[in-house]
Amino acid sequence: MNPAAPKDDQGIRPGAAPVSSGSDRRIPVTDHRIDSRDLFIATREIAIAHGDDLYRLRLTAQNKLILTK
Repeated sequence: MNPAAPKDDQGIRPGAAPVSSGSDRRIPVTDHRIDSRDLFIATREIAIAHGDDLYRLRLTAQNKLILTK
């Protein structure tokens, strides 16, 4: 993703499909791609619901991603 790409008045890059969460946060999706910086704003862990399962995606101190069930 190009962080220098122009954004509209809502902070969404042109051509990006915004994804809304329960807290009305919008995450730009471009070409089926999400920038991890957009996911980990103000947090180091997010929950992902997949069917009946819940996964945790964590950002480590070494800036790596760990996905656990």
